Amino acid sequence: MSERIISSNAPEPVGLYPHARKAGNLLFLSGIGPREKGSKKIPGVELDEKGNIVSYDIELQCRSVFKNVKQVLEDSGSGWEKLVDVTVYLTNMKDDFPVYNKIYAEYFKDNQPCRTTVEISSLPTPIAIELKCIAEI
Repeated sequence: MSERIISSNAPEPVGLYPHARKAGNLLFLSGIGPREKGSKKIPGVELDEKGNIVSYDIELQCRSVFKNVKQVLEDSGSGWEKLVDVTVYLTNMKDDFPVYNKIYAEYFKDNQPCRTTVEISSLPTPIAIELKCIAEI
């Protein structure tokens, strides 16, 4: 049996799913983006009147998504140092990978989980990065 977890400190999910699920000694996080809790605001994103992205700051989004992941981990009884696998979704690999990779190295210099980074055409909200993680409890 697995336990569903909704963090009271992380941005609300954009659909009907929990932030994480505990299964045995593992914690599986749903996709987590850089939105701010309690709003639809995305750090560093400027939208036009139709909701299209005019500009964005990948560094601000990276730092925000890492903060959100850390919050869900802690609220689930785990922690940053217990991450074992991270899948990263970027919407612009060519332009954003160098900055993301540099910031990733700052956050993961001590704990180095397995990592996969893929480019996708879009995400459900106007964000440029999302993480899917597995951690130990």
